[in-house]
Amino acid sequence: MKKETRITEASSEFDNLDQLPLNELLEHINNEDAKVHLAVHSAIPQIEKLIVEVLYRMKNGGRLFYIGAGTSGRLGVLDASELPPTFGVNSDMVIGLIAGGDIALRSAVENAEDDPNKAWEELLVYNITNNDSLIGIAASGTTPYVIGGIEHARKNGVLTGCITCNQNSPIAQAAEFPIEATVGPEIITGSTRMKSGTAQKMILNMITTSLMVKLGRIEGNKMVNMQLTNQKLIDRGTQMICDELKIDSESARNLLLKYVSVKKTIDAYKKRDS
Repeated sequence: MKKETRITEASSEFDNLDQLPLNELLEHINNEDAKVHLAVHSAIPQIEKLIVEVLYRMKNGGRLFYIGAGTSGRLGVLDASELPPTFGVNSDMVIGLIAGGDIALRSAVENAEDDPNKAWEELLVYNITNNDSLIGIAASGTTPYVIGGIEHARKNGVLTGCITCNQNSPIAQAAEFPIEATVGPEIITGSTRMKSGTAQKMILNMITTSLMVKLGRIEGNKMVNMQLTNQKLIDRGTQMICDELKIDSESARNLLLKYVSVKKTIDAYKKRDS
């Protein structure tokens, strides 16, 4: 019986890429990328179901973990690392783990993704509990490191979800709340850093942005809890305070530096005047 070819490994619809004029090559890449939006949009019902479950647990003090290998792992670590400066949350609220450890963020670690028990061993270091949630990220949906982590977590009562770009993959069968964004064959056969990676990044953005909004880390459309880690963000925060409190920029800046965050500044100012 012929083995089924998963769509992430299917042959590219484009031949002789190396012979195309540069402009034509760029047009093809861009046209392929346009398919990602449609694939992610189709997955919104699945995304929403997972977010509802994760949000319930996070409101009760639960954490969110990501596990992945290669591009998928790097995207999870990236998403988790951007949340503290953007939303002012603790760095242990969302934690990203990559097969092979932090060195794998920059260099491939041979065979790191092939151990089905390693992810769970790493999660146990963080004392993962059934109040936490775990999302496995795997474009192919066949990565042993990720599947094993999901299976162990589910057996131990941890909420499990996944993000994959193949339908009916092993990881989707292992997770309680699978998200499947089928973007089709990559322009370079099997290069899932392309459309698959873009789809995963978009979905991760949707998950954590929605969680942070629903957890009250945004007011209106403003990052009122952002960390003031550089001059640009101090300037942005100053302008937010000027707009909200109708005070001059120098006063706003001085208050911001005193209270450290936009939200704390605005709350303190309004409390003082009440």
